Amino acid sequence: MKVFRHRKLIMVVLAIVLLSIAWWLLRQNAPRAAVSAPAPLLTVSLVKPTHQDWPEIIQANGNLAAWQDAVISAETGSLRITKLLVDVGSVVKRGQLLAELASASAVADVRKQQAAVAQAHANLEGAQADMKRAAMVAGGGALSAQKIDEYRTTEAADRALLESAEADLQSKRIVLAQTRILAVDDGVISSRSALLGNVVSAGTELFRIVRQSRIEWQAEVTPQQLARVRSGQLAHVLLPNSKTVEAKVRLVAPTLSTASGRAIVYVSLPVGSAAQSGMFASGSIELGKQSALTLPEQAVVLRDGRSDVYVLNPDHATVARRTVVTGRRRGGEVEIVSGLDAGSAVVQSGGAFLSDGAAVKVISAAPNKLDAT
Repeated sequence: MKVFRHRKLIMVVLAIVLLSIAWWLLRQNAPRAAVSAPAPLLTVSLVKPTHQDWPEIIQANGNLAAWQDAVISAETGSLRITKLLVDVGSVVKRGQLLAELASASAVADVRKQQAAVAQAHANLEGAQADMKRAAMVAGGGALSAQKIDEYRTTEAADRALLESAEADLQSKRIVLAQTRILAVDDGVISSRSALLGNVVSAGTELFRIVRQSRIEWQAEVTPQQLARVRSGQLAHVLLPNSKTVEAKVRLVAPTLSTASGRAIVYVSLPVGSAAQSGMFASGSIELGKQSALTLPEQAVVLRDGRSDVYVLNPDHATVARRTVVTGRRRGGEVEIVSGLDAGSAVVQSGGAFLSDGAAVKVISAAPNKLDAT
């Protein structure tokens, strides 16, 4: 009876062991099939980083100001303004009439001096006639040498008086011309202090012109940036109306401000832009070009304060997350400073829906970006 019970116990133990082995085999085979073929989370296209020559840029801020101001003042005084022909904002040409001063007294002075010139000319002609007659009879002894010298002296004095009168006439004509206020250069009127009927003194400012309508961006840069800025470099200025204007560096200031510790870079804007003197603008200045490893911006995922990309694993079925450091951005591309190899195949878009080790299905590569594998 004991032997039978012992055999029965052994058979039960063997049956349990066999069942355990069968269950383990079934458990191992079924999950392997599931693991070996996980369902892909996303269908993606891939792109490879490319090397491009990008200009290195520096950012700056500064005011917009006139390239040069031309001050137009009254050159003669104690005259009343009788005409005003332009106002602030008027576009003028060199030599254009801007205003007129009362000219009646100047015209009278010119006519008076013209008469003085005519009288001096007549006196000179008389002296010359006397001298000519004296020369004709000088050989016969009819006139003494002293009298001939007197005629000669009178002629010289009358000639000098005529030249003086002509010089005075020219001066009076200049004063008359100064009653017409003219533009000294092409440009736009930026200020007008002249008032109709006002009696002005010599030197009184009447108008101010932005010469040739040229506006400059006075960009403030640090000493470190200043050392790399050169005349002729390209700049992009963002105006308050959100328009970007392409410009060029005209001049780099030779000194730094003792108050701010910064230097001014003078950037010439194209004539006709929406820039106006007194505006504040930001912008960038392009320095020398440098090679950059770039990716499309949509390939970079911003998450928790870091920049991630997803790289295809060697199994061509899953992706791995790579945290990268980004740099410059240009034309929809972003520079990858570190964290990524140039030969990596990167998910072009949709990375925000992926995680490290996620299964994907690759459908295509971006044209001209990824070599065939």
